[in-house]
Amino acid sequence: MSLTSIMNIATSGMNAAQTQLRVVSDNVSNVNTPGYVRKIADQQSWVSQGVGAGVEIARIRLATDRFLQAASLNASADAGRQTVRYELYDRIQSLFGDPGADSGFFSQIDNVFAAFAASAENATSNPLRQEALWKTQGLFDDAARIAAQIQSVREDADARIKSAVETANALLEQIEKLNVEIAKATVVNADASGAQTAQAALIDQLSGLMDIRITGRGVGGVEIRTGAGILLAGQGAARLDYGRAGAVSSETVFNEVMVIEPPAGRPRSLAEGLTSGEIKGLLELRDGEAPAAAERLAELMTRLSDELNRAHNASSAAPPPNSLTGRNVGQTLETAVAGFTGKTSIVITDGQGVALHRVDLDFATVNPATFLADLNAQLGAFGSASFVDGRLSIQGAGTNGVAVADDPAAPTNKAGRGFSHYFGLNDLVTTQRPAIYDTGLAPASSHGFTPGGTITFRFSDASGVKLRDIEVAVPGGAGDMTGLLAALNDPATGAGRMGTFSLSASGEMVFTPRPGTGATLAVLQDRTIQVPSGVSMSDLFGLGGTRASRSDAFSIRADIARDPARMALGQVDLTVAPGVAVVSRNDARGGRLLAGADQRASPFSAAGGAAGGSMSVGRYASELSGEIGSRASMAKNSAHSAQALAKEATARRVSVEGVNLDEELVLMTTYQQAFNASARMVQAAKDLYDILLGMVR
Repeated sequence: MSLTSIMNIATSGMNAAQTQLRVVSDNVSNVNTPGYVRKIADQQSWVSQGVGAGVEIARIRLATDRFLQAASLNASADAGRQTVRYELYDRIQSLFGDPGADSGFFSQIDNVFAAFAASAENATSNPLRQEALWKTQGLFDDAARIAAQIQSVREDADARIKSAVETANALLEQIEKLNVEIAKATVVNADASGAQTAQAALIDQLSGLMDIRITGRGVGGVEIRTGAGILLAGQGAARLDYGRAGAVSSETVFNEVMVIEPPAGRPRSLAEGLTSGEIKGLLELRDGEAPAAAERLAELMTRLSDELNRAHNASSAAPPPNSLTGRNVGQTLETAVAGFTGKTSIVITDGQGVALHRVDLDFATVNPATFLADLNAQLGAFGSASFVDGRLSIQGAGTNGVAVADDPAAPTNKAGRGFSHYFGLNDLVTTQRPAIYDTGLAPASSHGFTPGGTITFRFSDASGVKLRDIEVAVPGGAGDMTGLLAALNDPATGAGRMGTFSLSASGEMVFTPRPGTGATLAVLQDRTIQVPSGVSMSDLFGLGGTRASRSDAFSIRADIARDPARMALGQVDLTVAPGVAVVSRNDARGGRLLAGADQRASPFSAAGGAAGGSMSVGRYASELSGEIGSRASMAKNSAHSAQALAKEATARRVSVEGVNLDEELVLMTTYQQAFNASARMVQAAKDLYDILLGMVR
């Protein structure tokens, strides 16, 4: 071997050792840097013409374990999802307060019925009546507050989605820029480890926002895709696009988070195949768990108010009020009257409650088409009835009072409600728009919607990906519910490909998705109008987010709130002697009905993922309280478990990819010795050169 070869080999060894020492030095200096990935310099023999000619550094790479990296990224994404779900759902749970405290929302329900029980014990006490009314209104106000705060949580989640999208866009742009740097360094065999380390840190941040899959590129750098295969980086940076909503209500229909894939720019929904990450958790909370809680709360408050109204309509104030004005039933009077069974009496009294006139209605013989005219004829000079804007009103002449009482042997009934209850003639609790969706409509009933009016639905799959927007027009023709359902279910011009609309026995409209689609329904726009009530189709039937919006609409009837004496705590007695008031102020039978309203079986509708069924208000409230608590507990446990798993996955990854100071010091000693050995070879070659030169001289 020539001295020149020895010199070259020794020099290559010194250069390789220097590079190794620089790598070790970088590792040691970053021993406490979070996210730093240890560098490794791959050393190989240098061969020239089949003969060893020294050593060289083939490349400087990161000590990345792709399996541990994938596990860590997946765990980080799941931790991001579960943490944000727990954080926001815990806020929802806190809105209801401590279930065991008197100030808690569910305890207030018990307090309301206890107050009605107290007023029934002393029916003549205005302070006890006032206390019951205050507690009831306080409960409604609290429900409205909770409902508004749930929408505030959804609004916060929506804002955080927008922020996360902007963060993801910035990360993807930086990752793609580093891809270019890494590719350039790879082409010229330069050190790209610094860019790779920075890129790995950015990828870790991105994984907290969404679940991603990483693959290496042959030219250097990485390609990033979502779990559904949507390209995010590697062939250019994808751009996420999201327009957040403004003020959020239960009826808000949110935009999708769209991904503009590189390089062609094809838009796809990010929610498609998204399984974890902070964005997924925010979407689940905003579109699933929060609306479910709002819908369950609305169903509870609706049935509670309905049972109070049932009891109040079966009773009367003493003396009876001068007029009874009902709620907007969303139908024509003829349609609303049709379908009733049983008997009821309308009693006109003087100012002291003594009966002056009585109209007995037997719905077996009532003609719905002439009901109003016939009723006014029977009332004569003692009173009058009218039907305006979907509301039935009965007015006593002058100072006369009006009371309604069902026949105990054959009470009236339609959709589970008596005559007065169905029309809301003596409601204790009022609302500005329909809250009860048991309309009593049958397939042959006239719906009253103006032909040509349109309603636009948005159908989404279980993950929130938009399936289709469908506009349906109210058909002409007979104008009955059969025709309306046919239009809604038409596979060509309606929603027939998404699912089926149907009427229940009580007249509630129900949408059932087609098997396998998991389609959910939202209302984008409703331009339908029912004549004469003026309500829309979504309001009448509770379509889309309308159901969850009911909680903020309940209040004690204004005249009763002003004068508690108008509260109906007695019941009409048609058997009293002439000259005796038909309702006694000392009668507490109506008060006892109010006090026991929470124990009567009520037909709850399906809401928030919970099946409907017949149960008491008290039981439903108890189940809702338990469900919210258990959901919050499950969210907490899931978050803690996901965080622990992410911590363990990160620890295992760091144990392989991180810097071990002891190991680096050993390597430093090794490469120092290697450098010294190469230096001694250089010195030996120099000495031999000197000897040869001396021999020549």
